Amino acid sequence: MAVDRVKPFESLTQALTTAPLLLMPDFKLPFKLYIDASGDGLSAALHQVQIINDEPVEGAICFISRQIKPTEARYGASQMECLCLFWALEKLNYLLRGCVFEVIADFTAVNSLLNMKTPNRHMLRWQIAIQEYRGNMTIAHKDWNIHKNADGLRRWPLPNNIDNPAYVLEEASPQISIEGISVTDLNTTFFEEVRSSYTQDKDCSILCQLLTKYCKDSSSIHALDWIGRKPYDEGKFHLLDGTIYHRTKNTCVVTVVDRSSINLVLKECHYSPFSGHLSEDRTREKIKTCIWCPMWKKDVSEYCKTCDRCQKANKYTGKRLGNMIKIQEPSRHWEIVHMDWVTVLPPGGDRGYNACLVIGDRFSKTPIFLPCHKDDTALDIALLIWDRVISWTGIFTNIISDRDPKFTSAIWTNLHQLVGTKLSFYKDHHPQADGLAERMIQTLEDMVRRFCAYGVEFKYCDEFTHDWCNLLQALELAYKTSIHSSTNKTPAILEKGWNPKLPHDFLRKELVEIHPTAASFKGTLEKARKHVVRCMEDSFA
Repeated sequence: MAVDRVKPFESLTQALTTAPLLLMPDFKLPFKLYIDASGDGLSAALHQVQIINDEPVEGAICFISRQIKPTEARYGASQMECLCLFWALEKLNYLLRGCVFEVIADFTAVNSLLNMKTPNRHMLRWQIAIQEYRGNMTIAHKDWNIHKNADGLRRWPLPNNIDNPAYVLEEASPQISIEGISVTDLNTTFFEEVRSSYTQDKDCSILCQLLTKYCKDSSSIHALDWIGRKPYDEGKFHLLDGTIYHRTKNTCVVTVVDRSSINLVLKECHYSPFSGHLSEDRTREKIKTCIWCPMWKKDVSEYCKTCDRCQKANKYTGKRLGNMIKIQEPSRHWEIVHMDWVTVLPPGGDRGYNACLVIGDRFSKTPIFLPCHKDDTALDIALLIWDRVISWTGIFTNIISDRDPKFTSAIWTNLHQLVGTKLSFYKDHHPQADGLAERMIQTLEDMVRRFCAYGVEFKYCDEFTHDWCNLLQALELAYKTSIHSSTNKTPAILEKGWNPKLPHDFLRKELVEIHPTAASFKGTLEKARKHVVRCMEDSFA
């Protein structure tokens, strides 16, 4: 052997034959635990400083390592380092429990594991598990380039099998209980149709690919629309024999996206004699154990609400409605009247009126239109009726109205108590209780609209154009002299026994030496009458 090769050979022989031995642990002295992790495996080295030949020497007590499991491959760097600490403490607890030791790592996330305030579910479990070492354990950081104790082990870790003392058992796969679909007439053809529908649905096609291969493509996961990444990460979907199953806490049912298949299951779970046309909640409970589809609860609700037989045969279970009370029939003129307001009017007249009080006789259907202000008080309305109406009609026996604050005020009720008039109110937002008043108001609004919005221009005192206030008397006369559909008589005939003379009753259309203002009023009155007749014919057509 050459001289230059003798020295290396002797050095190699000495290294192989005089390798340092593992130290025996001294539980009175502190330990040093070196940990490291990577995408390949986990490693840990337990050291201790002991006095050998009167000199402090740091020696190794034991080394452990293992390969990572497939489920741990998705962990990030922080989770992997914290997992390594949890695993090392779990495997070396028989040496470290009750002893003082220092953990040395090359990742700062390990330092914050004990006091982490918002850990995820894995970190929380590890944080709770290592709390028993609090007070005896300190964590220090060491740069990766000088962290050599455990670095080599994590690069070539031992296999995670039973021959490795530091191995961790694979978690047993949870048993999937696939319950039978509790509907009739669903055979192999049904499942074949369900499987074939997956190819026509984009989300189901992506889901089948993700569930078939182990490699998870993040872009494909984000492409899922109606499933979303969170339910997928929670493991709610499982692929078996080409069929996607949706797993819940206690059941595992078929995922269906084909509309014809969904309708078939809805029919069997509700319409079938074995389902009995039961309620929406009971139908939903049956569907829940059969299939799963996007927005299936909405489909069940719509199907039950539109079921023809349920609508015809179901019994009403709500509270009984109140009995309808017939309005008292009047026996003479102006005995029972109705009152209501028209408030959606522009300012009109010399006082800028913006509302109209409508009073109608229920016996003869005769109307009275009184311009007023919508902010008039109950006393103002009472004085208006006293000045303009009572001298003509007399005291009313019964007044039917809604619950307007003016009609329910103390002044209004006390005044009518003094004169002996009964006040009858109908329910709020229930205008059909007094249809006669509402129909009279509608006819008045149509007549005013035809004149003031689309009809002839009527001007009063150079103030307002299309002034509706000065049309009220003519429109009231037109209404009185028009046949009412409920009586086939004019209100004037029923009230007075004769119809008032109107301009068209005169044989001559123009009078000799007639005043221009009278001629203009005659023309306006004639147009108003024609509009009223046309309006009432349109209303009752």
